[in-house]
Amino acid sequence: MKRGTTLFLKIAVILIGIPILALCIFLVPKFGNFAGGLYPDFAYMKPLVLTDMYAAAIPFYIALYQAFKLLSYIDKNQAFSELSVTALKNIKYCAITISALYLLGMPLYYLIARRVDPPIITVTGWVIIFASIVIAVFAAVLQKLLQEAIHIKSENDLTI
Repeated sequence: MKRGTTLFLKIAVILIGIPILALCIFLVPKFGNFAGGLYPDFAYMKPLVLTDMYAAAIPFYIALYQAFKLLSYIDKNQAFSELSVTALKNIKYCAITISALYLLGMPLYYLIARRVDPPIITVTGWVIIFASIVIAVFAAVLQKLLQEAIHIKSENDLTI
């Protein structure tokens, strides 16, 4: 693969991470304060919302790092290696973790959405969960295909 293509994808990975970092710095604290203000009787509302969102950001950035590593392996002509399989496996687990964290937070987001018009918060949560599941399934399929390709390659190397 040409280095320009992977360079473009590496830049895209970095550009994907920047807005999420900005959201974590500027919007998530405001959203936590908003959630705490909606339910002042529930002292745990703000910390739970903040914990859920920041906890989901951690596997997101781990997955971005793994994607960056995978692109580096492609640059080094190591695409068909166990390193690539491991990177895809880590991306899959990160996506599953993000889905699980948002699924656990959905009752909180439902409570917030009950007091907000329109209740876009729950829709956004379900979109994030669905997108993460799609990414996990896609990474699992690529991981399986890559493992089979490595197996076939190793068999061919042994026969020659």
